[in-house]
Amino acid sequence: MADASLADLLARNERHVSSLAAGHFDAVQDGQAPAVVSVCCADSRVPQGGMFDAREAGWLFTPSTIGNQVWDERDGERVVDGSVAYPLSFTGTETAVVVGHTGCGAVTAALQAARGEGGEAPPGVEKWVEALVPVVEDGLADERVREDRDASLVDQLVEYNVDRQVAFLRESDVAGDAVSVYGLVYDFQDVYGDVRGRTVLVNADGETSVAALRADVPAAYEDWVARLL
Repeated sequence: MADASLADLLARNERHVSSLAAGHFDAVQDGQAPAVVSVCCADSRVPQGGMFDAREAGWLFTPSTIGNQVWDERDGERVVDGSVAYPLSFTGTETAVVVGHTGCGAVTAALQAARGEGGEAPPGVEKWVEALVPVVEDGLADERVREDRDASLVDQLVEYNVDRQVAFLRESDVAGDAVSVYGLVYDFQDVYGDVRGRTVLVNADGETSVAALRADVPAAYEDWVARLL
């Protein structure tokens, strides 16, 4: 197990401080205007800033939720999660990215719950898993999602969930027509190929045709486009 002592935390921060160039924070001292908000699954294997090589301060706004869910509940109504809504509403951010990942534990837990196999979890975790259960149930009812495929059922449902999150955000008043919303799957388990750490484009503003998606990216990045469904 990785060392998690206080001394290790401080030593890691010392290395972080040493890595920063002079003036690293100068441009964002008085505010932020991130180019992208990336809604990633809360998972220690999925590095938000690292996957996009976000080295400059203020470029990437990085909320994480269980199962990369862009929604939350307020007074019984489903709304865009505040950590996603904030940059889209107040910092001029016009690009949103929903990032699922292969082997997602949240999707796995929701699948188990949908099958009546789930165990107990803390209320704060259970809330997010329960919110995913209807998505998983809809996915299981979709003819594209099949247990006899090479990709696992969980990985197919990960992609299905990314599509649903993209759709919800696009249809919200928070995003509107001005915001581009992309769906990606971070692959570290060779599900979409043999390049680990690649963010695979599976959805762009609701478009899911691989041919159409590849036509919209530079030729050098056609291998970054794929779908299971």
